[in-house]
Amino acid sequence: MNSHELFTKTPPVKLFFLASIPGAVSMLASALYQTLDGIFVGQFLGEAAFAALNLSMPFVVINFSLADLIGYGSAVPISISLGKKKDQEANNLFTCSCILIIAAGILMGGVMFLAAPTLIRLLGAEGAFASMAVQYLQVYALCAPVTTIIFAVDNYLRICGYIKGSMLINIMMSVLSAVMELLFLGVLGWGIWAAALATCIGMFVCTVIAFFPFFRGKALLRFCRPRFEARSIGQIIVCGSPNFLNNIAGRITSILMNVILIRLGGETAVSVYGILMFAEGFIQPLLYGMCDSLQPAVGYNWGARRFSRVRAIEKCCFTASGIFSLFAALIIAVFPEQITAMFMADAGIEVLDLSVTALRLFALTYITRWFSFSTQSYMLAIEKPLPASLISISTALVFPVILVGALWNLGLTGIWLNFAGTSVLAAVMSLIILTRLRRELMIPDL
Repeated sequence: MNSHELFTKTPPVKLFFLASIPGAVSMLASALYQTLDGIFVGQFLGEAAFAALNLSMPFVVINFSLADLIGYGSAVPISISLGKKKDQEANNLFTCSCILIIAAGILMGGVMFLAAPTLIRLLGAEGAFASMAVQYLQVYALCAPVTTIIFAVDNYLRICGYIKGSMLINIMMSVLSAVMELLFLGVLGWGIWAAALATCIGMFVCTVIAFFPFFRGKALLRFCRPRFEARSIGQIIVCGSPNFLNNIAGRITSILMNVILIRLGGETAVSVYGILMFAEGFIQPLLYGMCDSLQPAVGYNWGARRFSRVRAIEKCCFTASGIFSLFAALIIAVFPEQITAMFMADAGIEVLDLSVTALRLFALTYITRWFSFSTQSYMLAIEKPLPASLISISTALVFPVILVGALWNLGLTGIWLNFAGTSVLAAVMSLIILTRLRRELMIPDL
């Protein structure tokens, strides 16, 4: 469907289902593959290889975060420019962003490849363990110039109205990567480097396919002679910063939590925390997919000054994310034993009791988590990165750290309650932000 028709004339509820369901499926497919990646490496190559994968993964994520910063940061101003009928400006942002992502991939890939042995050694790894981590990291580094752009082209496809195409590309990437990894590790018996290569091949193939509409000139966005301007680059960085900072802050918080958990409950507590993270890994992508997929439509209508339509679309987003979050909270609270068994089939009574308690307290998170999540997405879509960044950093780092101290006397119970407490504080902050911006958000159509 033509993007203008889709974004401006499709009834908001219908638009929600057309955009959000494919977006949620796309994000879930990516989340499922990440889980399969760990399972394949652990099953075929053993515990040491699995540990090596986890040791090197933060550096891989950092490399992808830069591409995500540019891709996500450019999507918002591109959508708004199209809504303002400034097609040439949108095309220039699109072209410059693609070039910047490839350049960032070359730069970061080169640095990562050369620094990999030193980085892994500084983390304390030695011998075969360190060698496997370096191999895994260096394959991603070599492929970075042609793989990291996959995260940006997904946004560009949705801006151009190829919503189902974006979903199919993500599913194809996950399936292709999984099949290649099964072949490389399970059939050919190759090492951990092949696990990284399988993912990179999947990303590269799907990147080429995804760019077909742009190469053929059939998409709304077109390549043009690039004009790099400091204002545009700054705009991209500012709009992409909330997600980028969220990724970095989240990593810091996870490290802090693991240190505390080892002190309070040893390996068992760390394992239970891992179950919570895997549970979040299924819920969060679905929430993200629902909200993120509506951003092109929201940004387009905001640029076109159709403010009542923006509010109607966001009402669907808030309502749907709220219903889904409450349903997720109910499932976690009712079936904690079954969720634990998915990850720890041989859990003893002590571990099971600890996990059940943790999951039921964790379930409280999603009673309010949807509100801050939807608000952050709303702020990004209408080019208000400052309040979005404030919600992002506070949720990922500031509130969890404050609550660690406030709930310290509760021991492990305080850690499990940290998630729900952070969610409540983030919801209050989001409500304050929306209240302060109410006049601007309630502007009548022009």
